[in-house]
Amino acid sequence: MTSRGIGAAVARAALTGAASAAVSRQLLRRWAGPSGARPRASRDRWTRANHRGEPISLLEGPAFAVAAGVGVALAPGIPARVRAAALVAGAAAAGLGAYDDHAEQQVRKGLAGHLGALARGEITTGAVKVLGLTSSGLVASALMRSTRERSGTRVRDVLDVLAGGAVVAGSANLVNLLDLRPGRAVKATLLAAPFVGGGVPVAAATAGAALGVLPEDLAERTMLGDTGANAAGALLGVAALVSARRRGRWALLAALVALTVASEKVSFTRVIESTPLLRELDAWGRRPPGLPPVTAG
Repeated sequence: MTSRGIGAAVARAALTGAASAAVSRQLLRRWAGPSGARPRASRDRWTRANHRGEPISLLEGPAFAVAAGVGVALAPGIPARVRAAALVAGAAAAGLGAYDDHAEQQVRKGLAGHLGALARGEITTGAVKVLGLTSSGLVASALMRSTRERSGTRVRDVLDVLAGGAVVAGSANLVNLLDLRPGRAVKATLLAAPFVGGGVPVAAATAGAALGVLPEDLAERTMLGDTGANAAGALLGVAALVSARRRGRWALLAALVALTVASEKVSFTRVIESTPLLRELDAWGRRPPGLPPVTAG
């Protein structure tokens, strides 16, 4: 690509990101109220208690998911098959996340707990989400496979689709695992977006939507919840697959599996807090401990 072509691509990505940010910001203000206002009562089905025990709105998740979807739908330069894959993966992940956000059953935590229950014939809300994310990831992966990418060997082609689907589902799960402190999952989304290779327009829409909700997330008024975190991860997974060849897909999958397995044994929060650079990045922009929340005057 020539320097002029690169410049045009960067400009399109910047425009897509700015548009997505504006949409997510406006939607969040409309749905969650003016900046500085705290969620009123736990009667609101979109209100939860955060890690401090304070009320916090989950409406950031829908605002993010809708804005990212609008960005993907309208962004120039996205092949039709990639656009379709991103919209399917993002919408399915958001819907499954919303289901999990509002489910009454919150007994088991972690992938191992949900899969263990499923093996015993018990269907948990988390198991429904895992199966749904896997299915939608496979659909997205299959949609992205162009004719020229097919190897001619059916087994290889099936394995490629399976690996791609697992990458999308694994990415959705990983970002959700990070949504335990204000701004953490949003920052991870913003940091990962520039490294997705050929999926720049999809990543730009995702990062833009994340940037639009970041101030309210850091202020501890709102959070992504499963709705937004799953959608963010799924979209990043699709973006990463755009230019990933066979080895790249399997490398991505191996990394995601390793991190997911590690999360069952080690607390990511503990790792972050014990690593100076990660601790400073994680705390950037967040309300210091002991400082009361900002309320509307």
